[in-house]
Amino acid sequence: MTSLDAASGKDRGLRWQTGPRAYLLALAVLLGSLGIVIALWRVAYQRELDVSRQAFVQDAEVVAERVRQRMVKYELVLRGGSSLFASLARPTPQQWRAYVDQLDIDQRFPGMVGLGFAGYVSQAQMLVLQREWMDSGYGRLEIRPRGVRSHYGPILYLEPRTQVNADAVGFDMYAEALRHRAMADAADTGLPRLTGPLRLVQDGNQPRTGMLIYAPVYFGGLEPKTLAARREALLGWAYVPLRAETFVRAALGESGKAAQLVFRITDVTDVADQLLFSTSPRSGQAKPAFEHALELDMYGRRWRFDFQSGPMAQAAPQLRGLYWTGALGVLVSLLMYAVAMILVRTQSRAQALAERMTEDFRRSEERFRIAVEHSAIGKALLDREEKIVGVNAALASIVKRDRTSLPGTMLSSLFAASEAPETVDEHGIRRSNRQIIRQDGDVREVQLTFSPIPGNIGQDVAGLVQVEDVTERVRAEARVHALNRTLEARVALRTRELSQANQELEAFAYSVSHDLRAPLRAIDGFSRILAERYAKVLDEEGVDYLNRVRKAASRMGELIDALLKMSRVSRGEMRLERLDMTRIAGEVVEELRLASPGRKVDVAIAPDMAVEGDATLVRNLLGNVLGNAWKFTRDRENAHIEIGTAGVDEGMVEFYVRDNGAGFRQEYADKLFRPFQRLHRQEEFAGHGIGLASVKRIVERHGGEVRAEGREGEGATFYFTLPAIVPHP
Repeated sequence: MTSLDAASGKDRGLRWQTGPRAYLLALAVLLGSLGIVIALWRVAYQRELDVSRQAFVQDAEVVAERVRQRMVKYELVLRGGSSLFASLARPTPQQWRAYVDQLDIDQRFPGMVGLGFAGYVSQAQMLVLQREWMDSGYGRLEIRPRGVRSHYGPILYLEPRTQVNADAVGFDMYAEALRHRAMADAADTGLPRLTGPLRLVQDGNQPRTGMLIYAPVYFGGLEPKTLAARREALLGWAYVPLRAETFVRAALGESGKAAQLVFRITDVTDVADQLLFSTSPRSGQAKPAFEHALELDMYGRRWRFDFQSGPMAQAAPQLRGLYWTGALGVLVSLLMYAVAMILVRTQSRAQALAERMTEDFRRSEERFRIAVEHSAIGKALLDREEKIVGVNAALASIVKRDRTSLPGTMLSSLFAASEAPETVDEHGIRRSNRQIIRQDGDVREVQLTFSPIPGNIGQDVAGLVQVEDVTERVRAEARVHALNRTLEARVALRTRELSQANQELEAFAYSVSHDLRAPLRAIDGFSRILAERYAKVLDEEGVDYLNRVRKAASRMGELIDALLKMSRVSRGEMRLERLDMTRIAGEVVEELRLASPGRKVDVAIAPDMAVEGDATLVRNLLGNVLGNAWKFTRDRENAHIEIGTAGVDEGMVEFYVRDNGAGFRQEYADKLFRPFQRLHRQEEFAGHGIGLASVKRIVERHGGEVRAEGREGEGATFYFTLPAIVPHP
């Protein structure tokens, strides 16, 4: 067809489209657009209604979340009270009151009546508790209700100290079924637990709805791992009494949508529902437009929130604007009638665009095919059953099979039968390592990567697998692991050799120490005989020489004894047990006072010090450290020695022994713990230089560290760490 004919054809098409049939097409567009407007208006109406409903639901969920968050804040206060028992074995009522006073409960936590502690007391322990309570000056602890029970849960602490809280002390919450259930559940699970609705002891006969939340407190402040251990280690419960009305209104706040909602909260945990809180419905209110109910788990209880909105005019005021929107839609339909002819003329342009997009898709598919075909990594297209649809040359080379024979076979048939772990990421990409056994018997390690990909319409392609030969890398890793095992074996051999050398060294020291005694006894004996029989022959200088020989032999004997003692410290088997450091320190100080009755030394020993260690070694340690302080405060008129703890870190308790004695220069501190190293002359302070060396070995055998700080003429402080008490399940 010539260009002219083409132009004539286009003119005829345009004339045909502008004829009566084109008007019919425009009219059809008008009718269709009006139908669409009506349908869209109904959809918009429903959408706005859904939006209003969703907004109402969101407001309801905000209310529920505020209540839950408020309960979480009160739980944190409760956990703070229980954590007080982790820092103190059992806080006194004064310490509990000081903690609660700083919380400012009345202002910061509305609805909270107080923060208390209820002990878990057996029948046998109750008389002891009442006696301790009376001896501590707190008055008579009267348990209510009366009666003999196997276990009690009386309120011991309850602050702030209002009259109603003071009257509640002694009330046995464990004797009341609803409270008992929450307390027992908290103790068994180790988690905070909430009671159902009840009347608080503080409210007496007033018609108020209250509730209590309990957190278990265990010995040592740590939660045991098993149920039996938790029951055994239970010390009591920290608890918070709440008034439901004040609690919920504080959570809602004074203003905002949350404070204006009409709702009620019901505890639905048990068979019979129990009302916790209800807002007052607005007088004369019409039927609510929306209603919503949701349930929350609240510390072992199930709460249901039932919400009601206002009438439709209040709940969805934006629906009024939809009528104007409908009129605007009709106007738009009329405008669409005017542009219908323009849309017809653009049809050809749309057709050209579709053809261009089809060509782009074809080229994109060709690029993908070339990338797969010429990749150095083996690749295969799989169907939904993981049968091979197509493979590239690299995969055929890896498995050593004819490329044309692979399509239609199961991918799993290429691998060894053993299963391998598989990982899947968030995009659905699966990775695993498998073994391929070639037809010639060669075994190859491969890494598989499965990727889901869409296939063409009518084409059963569901995924792409990449097969990478990692045999050489796996073999290299195996060689590295083998080398590591060899190194570990060498380290173990060197460790055994070192241990054997240490044993031989200790045996050598013991043997040398014993073998030296015989010559020393001979020197001392003959020197004594010489002094007795030939004293008249010897002059004063000769007698002095003999005395020096005997003193040197005696000094050598003492050094040998110290060497043997230090050897025994390093060799003996340790028997770990709970040790009362306060008691042992007191016994050591008493022995020092008996040995030096004329000395007046002020000794301060911290109470309740306990560790886990070997009793003999720890007593030796304290004897050396306290004896050292006792010796070097000899020249002080107001001698003072103090022993206490500096804290606990990573399961080790740090102790200190401080004195105001002779002290030492800090740069010589590292010499103190070396055997036979002394910083003072023998004439000033007697000793062998073994005591602190033994201290260092004892501390290190317990896994601790020792250090010293001092200033010459101002005293010294020795720090050492020992294992803390580990609670046994």
